[in-house]
Amino acid sequence: MRKVIVVTALAVLFLGAAAASYAQSKIGVIDSQQVLEKSAEGKKVLARLQEADKKNQTTVANLDETIRQLQTKLNTQRLTLTEEAALQLQSELDRKTTERKRVAEDAYASMNELTTRLFKRVQDELMPIVEAVGKEKGYDIIFDLQKSGAVYRNAAIEITEDVIKRYDASKAAVK
Repeated sequence: MRKVIVVTALAVLFLGAAAASYAQSKIGVIDSQQVLEKSAEGKKVLARLQEADKKNQTTVANLDETIRQLQTKLNTQRLTLTEEAALQLQSELDRKTTERKRVAEDAYASMNELTTRLFKRVQDELMPIVEAVGKEKGYDIIFDLQKSGAVYRNAAIEITEDVIKRYDASKAAVK
């Protein structure tokens, strides 16, 4: 019985000490999506992604239009075309459909690779800045709202604007 009391007392002391140290922790919050949307470099990255996506969409839309025209031609002229001409038109339609599928898959893979590469570069550039802000302001931990799933935060612990300003300044200093 005495062992149980001693173990319980030690557990209470340990939990009390842990709670006291936790109460003194300073937490920072950053919203990486805002950094992308508001920082000069983030805006460049998003613009580059939008440009690449627009180019891909235009290519796929052009193929869609070609396919639509071939389908229309096949449907409207089916009765007047020779069997050989109809088969040739159908074959061309099949080729264009396959080409469109491949182009769309390649565009999707290319966009994923570009997005991953650009976001990783931004993240690699941001980490030293976030660490510096954290050390200067005495934060014990900094959460990224886009990755942490946080549902509440005190606006006083938000450091996103500081990080954006320093990120922009670091990129301006390089130029």
